[in-house]
Amino acid sequence: MSRKKRLQKKAEKGKKSEAKQQAMAAKAAAKPKKKRVKLNVVEGRVYIKSTFNNTLITITDTEGRVIATGSAGQQGFRGSKKSTSFAASKAASAAIGKALTTGLQRLQIFVQGVGTGRDAAIRAIAQAGVDVTSIKDMTPIPHNGPRARKARRV
Repeated sequence: MSRKKRLQKKAEKGKKSEAKQQAMAAKAAAKPKKKRVKLNVVEGRVYIKSTFNNTLITITDTEGRVIATGSAGQQGFRGSKKSTSFAASKAASAAIGKALTTGLQRLQIFVQGVGTGRDAAIRAIAQAGVDVTSIKDMTPIPHNGPRARKARRV
């Protein structure tokens, strides 16, 4: 193949890729960005996962779409302070504050884990002025699974 033919092929390839890029740009411009719809939720669920190191709170509607989230780490607590009940109550009140803007009135609470923030998070949600319809403990209990961690000696 001569040098001239190779240069012609290269030029054709460049034109094709330019055309491809222009087509993709036009497609992206034609597709409008998806707007976040402001949900108007009356009934929802709160999932509290309380571990030994942190407390995670997720608020969803009845279909499972996430409305608000909160955690002790999100509230600025670091290290061992994340595992305190005070941090859990702050995280819960921040998450419920975000969720109340959607018009939330009734909640079901699902608690999972054995951390210190369980009760504090439930109390913070109850004090927010939302009607709590049920509280369910969903902590997984093994039917004699793997060996448990050694007990802490403090």
